[in-house]
Amino acid sequence: MNLLSFYISEKQHHSDMPLYEWLLEEARGMGVHGGSAFRAIAGFGRHGRMHEETFFELAGELAVKVEFVLDDALAEQLIERICRLNMEVYYLKQQVEMGTA
Repeated sequence: MNLLSFYISEKQHHSDMPLYEWLLEEARGMGVHGGSAFRAIAGFGRHGRMHEETFFELAGELAVKVEFVLDDALAEQLIERICRLNMEVYYLKQQVEMGTA
């Protein structure tokens, strides 16, 4: 199994919807069993600029992490779909072990 995480900004959109919402809908339509989106409270990216959630923070500047636990085939299918649409989305794919204890 894989943990597939996408790192995007709040302001990114695709098909007239927030990109995090599009990713969740796209994955659900492909048969992925679950996904989550998490909004950051603070962080910095490749440009080194710090972003924090404050009263004065401009909307859309914080990161959103969207993640799925899925098999290799579905992970590759979702990544290929994004590539075909020429979307610039940073992702991280890790092999994970899952279960219940």
